[in-house]
Amino acid sequence: MAGTSERAQGTVHVIGGGPVGLFLAALLQSVPGQRVRVYEKRPEYTRNRMVTLAPYLLADTIESYRADTIDGQHVEAIFDRVELETRLAYRHTVASDLRALVQEWTQGFVPLKTIERGLSELIRSRGSGDVEFVFADVSGEDALALAEPHDVIVDCGGTHAVLRDLLAVGDESGTRGANTWLLNLEHALMITFLYDAPFECDEFCKYYKNLENTGYKFIPSVKRTSYDGNVTHVTGIVSISRAEFEAMPSRFSGAWLRENFPLIATSMDGFISRMQQQSPGNVVGDLEIVRIPLNVYHAWNTTSRRWHDSGEDHALARTPVFLLGDAAIGSPYFQSISLGFECAFHLAGHLANTRLPLGVVFERYETFMGQQWLRVYMRSQMIKHNKDLLQVVDDTNGLLSQLHIY
Repeated sequence: MAGTSERAQGTVHVIGGGPVGLFLAALLQSVPGQRVRVYEKRPEYTRNRMVTLAPYLLADTIESYRADTIDGQHVEAIFDRVELETRLAYRHTVASDLRALVQEWTQGFVPLKTIERGLSELIRSRGSGDVEFVFADVSGEDALALAEPHDVIVDCGGTHAVLRDLLAVGDESGTRGANTWLLNLEHALMITFLYDAPFECDEFCKYYKNLENTGYKFIPSVKRTSYDGNVTHVTGIVSISRAEFEAMPSRFSGAWLRENFPLIATSMDGFISRMQQQSPGNVVGDLEIVRIPLNVYHAWNTTSRRWHDSGEDHALARTPVFLLGDAAIGSPYFQSISLGFECAFHLAGHLANTRLPLGVVFERYETFMGQQWLRVYMRSQMIKHNKDLLQVVDDTNGLLSQLHIY
């Protein structure tokens, strides 16, 4: 449905200059006349966490988009084929310099800062004055106050999005959790280390290298071991209880874990010992350990549509707001940056099409994000269930208690 007149093109305010916010800015930079302002509180990018992008970001056919062995059937079940073809066609309009970066980052693991710096440098190197960077910590109220008529705000602030709960309409607007559904799947330690020899780990590896681990099991995350030619980057998790989680600091070393929680440390060290038997080598430096709640969540409202339709005299009724990336949907079992990029494709394409009335853009984005949430939730529950089965695979009664057979 196209409108009789085009929407006025104001500034797009991107709250959060992480990978997803920068990717959206780079996409919009190619739209003639589009002004973008990126707000980021960090003066430089230093995050070393190793990440990789999903190959479906480069898919140019439905078959290649569905290539993921875990996610392929979900995609087919959720998305209409014509809709998918339209979305894939938009990717052909993406600038070649941006597409080349995405292609590079799907080939293997890179530090998160490499993606952030790469996108930031690309935007600046293009020589366009249409993207402005503001290094400041911006609240939701600040963002709304900065917006002028016809401007748009996109919250890419991640888990702690500044506008998510403000999108709830009524007395609860702004109350923590008012616009968020959250499920805690479990608590865990995320353990990352470098290994000076090639090492790969599939489901057989996860099972056999944990045979001697009874109470706790160190399980490398899905596609989270990568050899870069010098060292293997390994990231895995150990499930822990809530009480253990609350007794630990947010970050600590392997030495701290061995001293304070020796049984957990034994599972980790036992796995590493069996790694060394398979592929002789040594851990480089110390282990980096972070305790994390493994939460899956989504925003009930991913746009300000309800405020827009309310007719109230309120900043959110006047200024279109969209949630993107972890601001809208989060899961420990889904590649969140890839999902954020996927949603940025959709949002950038609709913002660029000024012939679409705002109400249509709202409706399509809410529908699309609802579909993505279903995709994320199904995948998260399946991976979590498989992980639970691995914990009890040698315990017949325990295994049967985890099964639900029709």
